[in-house]
Amino acid sequence: MKITLVTVGKIKENYLRDAVAEYVKRLGKYCKLEVIETADEKTPDHASETVEEAIRAKEAERILRYIREDAFVITLEILGKQLSSEELAKKIETLGVQGKSHIIFVIGGSIGLGKEVLDRSDYALSFSKMTFPHQLMRVILLEQVYRSFRIINGEPYHK
Repeated sequence: MKITLVTVGKIKENYLRDAVAEYVKRLGKYCKLEVIETADEKTPDHASETVEEAIRAKEAERILRYIREDAFVITLEILGKQLSSEELAKKIETLGVQGKSHIIFVIGGSIGLGKEVLDRSDYALSFSKMTFPHQLMRVILLEQVYRSFRIINGEPYHK
């Protein structure tokens, strides 16, 4: 199975880069993993909804360049469905059984995802009603994908 993580913006903090690198290494045992960083737009303080919409559209255009037609796209959204770790593992396993060999997870920038990406999404996933920095969310997502593969393979994992 191929897992692609498409994200907006670069990770600036070394400790987060190290955590991402660790999970990329661990996941190599279970899947082909690709992490793609797209450029983020500078959002001015107190930007109007029109300006924010234009920024999301520009970021969406960049994201969509990496979305293949045959891939199953999971967007991370506050209003998405919340799953337990076991439920996420089951979702990934079921997609594989259904012949979906490529899953793309999409993490938007600080003001969210553009309508074009949301329209292309096959599944909206939420980790919480709380807001997390998108850079930290990358680490959390990779940890949960790693945990999912451990669960799928009947391997022990920290509860």
